[in-house]
Amino acid sequence: MAKLYVTLLSFMSTAADRVRNDEGATAVEYGLMVALIAAVIVGIVTTLGGQVNNAFQTVSSQLP
Repeated sequence: MAKLYVTLLSFMSTAADRVRNDEGATAVEYGLMVALIAAVIVGIVTTLGGQVNNAFQTVSSQLP
């Protein structure tokens, strides 16, 4: 997960440099950034989803 985070930060800084050096970012670049952000969100939700579900199940089982 850390490797993915570092890769994402590297891509974002590279994309930011291109935006500053060019007239403007193309729709493809914006699409790639949105896709990467969505992939990171899906990864985080997948990773933490089970832990959150277990926490709710534990609390639910403790209620009378």
